Amino acid sequence: MSLMVHLLNFLAPACAVAAWLALAGPLVTRSYPGWRAWRRQFIFNSCSGIAVLLLGLWWFGNDGKVVTYAAMVLACATSQWLLTL
Repeated sequence: MSLMVHLLNFLAPACAVAAWLALAGPLVTRSYPGWRAWRRQFIFNSCSGIAVLLLGLWWFGNDGKVVTYAAMVLACATSQWLLTL
C-alpha cells in the first residue's frame, strides 16, 4: 500500500501538468478539438512528463529536485506544442 502511495505521488505532478496543458491549450490556440484529441494530448504530455521525472530520479538519485520539475514542465509544454501543430 505504501509503495502505491509513493508511486502515485511520484506520477501526480506529470499528470496534473498534462491535464492543465490539455485543458488550457484550446484557450491559447483558439481551436476546440474533440474529446479524443484532449485524451491524446493528456496521454502524450503525461508520458513525456513521467519520462523526464524518471530521468531526473536516475540522474540525481532522489526525487523532488526543482530542476527536474522545470524540465518536466518544459517537456510537457514542448509535447503540447508539437501536438497542436
